Amino acid sequence: MPRPLWTGAVSFGLVSIPIKVVSATEDHSIRFHQVHLEDMGRVRTRKICSIDDEVVPQEEIGKGYEIAKDELVPVTDEELDGMPLPTAKAIEIVAFVDADSIDPIRISDSYFLAIDGQVAAKPYTLLRKALERSDKVAVAKFAWHNRERLGLLRVREDAIVLHAMRWPDEIRTPESLKPKDVDLDDEEIERAVQLTDTMALEDISDFRDEYRDALEDLVEAKSEGTELPEPAKGEEKESGKVVDLMAALNASVKAAKESRGEHGGQDATVHTMQPRKKTTTKKKAAPARETTTKKTASGKKRTEKKTATKKTAAARKRSAS
Repeated sequence: MPRPLWTGAVSFGLVSIPIKVVSATEDHSIRFHQVHLEDMGRVRTRKICSIDDEVVPQEEIGKGYEIAKDELVPVTDEELDGMPLPTAKAIEIVAFVDADSIDPIRISDSYFLAIDGQVAAKPYTLLRKALERSDKVAVAKFAWHNRERLGLLRVREDAIVLHAMRWPDEIRTPESLKPKDVDLDDEEIERAVQLTDTMALEDISDFRDEYRDALEDLVEAKSEGTELPEPAKGEEKESGKVVDLMAALNASVKAAKESRGEHGGQDATVHTMQPRKKTTTKKKAAPARETTTKKTASGKKRTEKKTATKKTAAARKRSAS
């Protein structure tokens, strides 16, 4: 189990559940270091005081709030921990709501709640069963990293998950981003709906990060000194080009059906909805040589067959004369 990020309790009513908060997600992104290209030395960030231009050690770094230009008020960790905040040591459930009433744009990072000791097993299970039977999710308030946050508790595979949520005033309005009114006929809309039906999937768990796969292939090739993977050849699209919307919809529906084999469309060129399987550079080159060999062999057979046919025809002519 990953290292707990926070320990405290979940409280709803008079029930208190000692818990440990564990991250529910992992970041698999490939990260790079900044380097000096001349000698590949690491370029590091140093913390410099703006007054004396000296490097400041971590133990001498504190927090300060700017109340005016170049005027800071120091705030210590002890002062922050001593604030009269009821959610400082607990995740306090304040309401139970329908899951559909929560706008997904408000949901941020996710965490698993694990019991902190066997004494928490019964109230933890009680809360989980209550959420499952009521088909509700719990809205909670908690304080992490020097700020009070809003959270959402729900059940996933017999575990309680905490989703950090943004406050209502942290969500920007898209009013200024809406396009101007346009004319659409019902046939175009129905065709678009048909496209969504054709591309519908019940399970998206097989999707994977193809960019990360390609990046791993690139790093592996460079580290082993082998040939770099060939760039992907995609169809270039002209931006801003006016298209026939209905024609594009019809072609999209047809291509989506062909990609699923509904019309035997072996030559479909739409982007596959299945994730690519990771292959190495060496494995990618092998099929090309095999295909070339097969083509050469089949071509040789056709040539021999044509030659034999010509010889037979010539022999018949000589016999006839």
